[in-house]
Amino acid sequence: VIVHDVNELTEKLFPIVEAMQKHFSAGSGTYYSDSIFFLSVAMHRIMPKEITQIIQVDLDLKYKTNIRDLFDEFDNFPEGAVIGIAREMQPVYRHTFWQYRRENPQTKVGEPPPDGLPGFNSGVLLLNLEAMRQSKLYNQLLEPTMVQKLTEKYHFKGHLGDQDFFTMVGMEHPELFHVLDCTWNRQLCTWWRDHGYSDVFDQYFQCEGEVKIYHGNCNTPIPED
Repeated sequence: VIVHDVNELTEKLFPIVEAMQKHFSAGSGTYYSDSIFFLSVAMHRIMPKEITQIIQVDLDLKYKTNIRDLFDEFDNFPEGAVIGIAREMQPVYRHTFWQYRRENPQTKVGEPPPDGLPGFNSGVLLLNLEAMRQSKLYNQLLEPTMVQKLTEKYHFKGHLGDQDFFTMVGMEHPELFHVLDCTWNRQLCTWWRDHGYSDVFDQYFQCEGEVKIYHGNCNTPIPED
């Protein structure tokens, strides 16, 4: 077990992610402490070179299978993919991309699966650090000018940190991501059902198959065994 100092990590992260924080943070400014919410975005830049793969997970998870099985998903990454991540299971990005969707009525952006692009949820992340280091495209997307260009194109203003960045990048470059089955990140939050999206909510929320990891996001109780 290696323990990492949060302050040290934040110090390394801040210069890399400072520019994107204003687009994907809840606050109106760029807070130094917010940088830790972008850890996954630049993990390949701050971890030792000998670490080639990392699984990063939220704390509000319940495992129904051996986490080792999740590591096998690294073997399923298609050529060019650098991150494994599951889809967002609420219409949060249908909401966030409202202006882009209005200007592009035929878009798949924000639409539900299986044909739409509902965005990602970063509660369970597979980071192929070696692939992230080697991907010229991915590292270009971290540059402030590229972040600015994409946020302007999609009229994007989020508050969910790394999840927002991955979602926006995924709209433009889906080839960078290996989409995990929903059973690896079975989100339970239903906030958006009661906040204007009850008519389409179930199209995002449904998940077939035996759940491997429950995610009790937005403080949702996780089913007992």
